[in-house]
Amino acid sequence: MIALLKADFSQVDHFPAREYRLANGLTLIHQQVPASPAVMVDVWVKAGAIAELEAWSGMAHFLEHMIFKGTGRLPPGKFDQIIENRGGLTNAATSHDYAHYYINTAASDLSDTLPCLAELLINAAIPDEEFALEREVVLEEIRQSQDDPDGLGFQALMETIYQRHPYGRPVLGSPEALMALSPQEMRCFHRAHYQPENMTVVVVGDVAWESALELVDQSFNFTLPAVCPKPEILAEPPLTQIRRQELCLPRLEQARLMMAWTGPGVEDIRSAYGLDLLSVLLAGGRTARLVRELREERQLVQDIGGGFSLQRHSSLFTLTAWLEPQYLAQVEAIIGDRLSELAAVPVSEVELNRYKRLLCNDYAFSTETASQIAGLYGYYNTIAQAHLAIRYPEVIQSFQPEELRQLASQYLSPLRYAATVLIPEG
Repeated sequence: MIALLKADFSQVDHFPAREYRLANGLTLIHQQVPASPAVMVDVWVKAGAIAELEAWSGMAHFLEHMIFKGTGRLPPGKFDQIIENRGGLTNAATSHDYAHYYINTAASDLSDTLPCLAELLINAAIPDEEFALEREVVLEEIRQSQDDPDGLGFQALMETIYQRHPYGRPVLGSPEALMALSPQEMRCFHRAHYQPENMTVVVVGDVAWESALELVDQSFNFTLPAVCPKPEILAEPPLTQIRRQELCLPRLEQARLMMAWTGPGVEDIRSAYGLDLLSVLLAGGRTARLVRELREERQLVQDIGGGFSLQRHSSLFTLTAWLEPQYLAQVEAIIGDRLSELAAVPVSEVELNRYKRLLCNDYAFSTETASQIAGLYGYYNTIAQAHLAIRYPEVIQSFQPEELRQLASQYLSPLRYAATVLIPEG
């Protein structure tokens, strides 16, 4: 008998997936797609870099590597062999808010593959000899990241804008922190955070609800005793001035101007979506305001782009320009002026509708496959609630010019932001 807690049907009525919480606290989200012979299983864990103690920086990502080093029942490499022999795919990723692990396999092979993924996640052995070997792999990742100027600049920008919150720490960690980690500390971190109440298992594809529920319940029917220190997550205070830093890098062909503002996290998801809309309006394509003026008309930059990242605690709004060093001050001043205008004068209905369509079309294109849908549900359920994922187009379409003006005034101040400038050495 499968023990279930009552599902929460106070959600949006047209949420196309079924969501249940098992008795041990694990959440299952299922959507059957009969047209597809394959199935995507994506397991999301609230065990990203923000779950680390500061001294354990890089632990969450390192653990992602070690998960695949086997258990007492699955020796290293056996899981990959099981998946690949059936023509399937598997991979994983870690960020600040999450770690997630997925398999894409034929629906007929799910009963053979899903229990193996659960075995890895629940019973990771983290063997001492594999720990030392895999640490070198992670250290090489860090070394390679030092050769990416845009990555270096972005990390510097994160450290500048998040000076208290762990979002400012690199997900990969530092060589010093990694060298100080022990297998026993990782086992402690694993037991503490890879608990069922921290997990969301998303199953999307040609598998019936009853079969998915029974298989997930059998495979993830566990609880782990856990005693492990938990980090204190400090809220990031609002910026009160411009925080600026400059990096001189060798072999850099063009300067970079990187600017960032923080916005609300999932506690005010509507405002966060509004900032996403402002991001594409400013720098989301050839007709966007800053792209048109700075690149197409005045030719002050080779390119300029915007980004918006919805995060659990504090979202991130960024602008990045690639340009010659002599134009840095001028471009930054123009961006500040345009932000002031955006906060003072509402956008036109015509311009606003153009970018509403762009975002809604992008959303539609990004939810076409089972893997995209599974990732969307898992991400949202990890940082907020799964059913919010499908409300994005509806919320975007509801914005009016005056509300966007107010959001620009509140969050995109030309006097309060973080800036990282990269310039060629010499």
